[in-house]
Amino acid sequence: MKNILILTLSFLMIGCATKKEDTSDQSKEETTITSPGEFNELSIFQIPSLWATQNNDTIAFKDLKGDVLAVVMIYTSCKAACPRLVADMRNIHEKVAKKRGVKYVLVSIDPTFDTPERLKAFAIENEMNSDEWLFLQGNEDTVREFANILAVRYKEISPMDFSHANIISVFDDEGVLQHQQEGLGVDNDETVKKIVELAARI
Repeated sequence: MKNILILTLSFLMIGCATKKEDTSDQSKEETTITSPGEFNELSIFQIPSLWATQNNDTIAFKDLKGDVLAVVMIYTSCKAACPRLVADMRNIHEKVAKKRGVKYVLVSIDPTFDTPERLKAFAIENEMNSDEWLFLQGNEDTVREFANILAVRYKEISPMDFSHANIISVFDDEGVLQHQQEGLGVDNDETVKKIVELAARI
């Protein structure tokens, strides 16, 4: 998994360097280039894309440096797997018991429908509206890039229906992948243990 991650991140950084030479003023405003060597070569904090939060703020992954991240990819109109994934994230959150320095990140794979306003409403509906919960909207390209890094495969079946992998990923405070949990309603003790262990190091 780490080999896949470093190859993917290397490809993205090369692609971003190429784009930097040809960008218009608008694209320069939308993309932040991280200086080489600033982060671990396996870190998602190297990803330069910008994302909108449920509060309509704009962030890059590097803005999350210093927190342990539990990350899942969902879409809010999903009626099958995603409600179970959301329940799994809430269960992990409850077991971790609000350890300092942990964020729970839900990245939408449907950026067209899942606007910041929709993500905010979803967060409130699911009682995930406290500071440790973060919902992100990208665009089709940034979502696809991030899904490839996590090895989360998804496919649009219809305008509001996707087939997708069910994976919860845990990153340390430097943005390096440390653990993945795959499946719905599975035993999450190892995931919880890893989050608590990483949070204790901060």
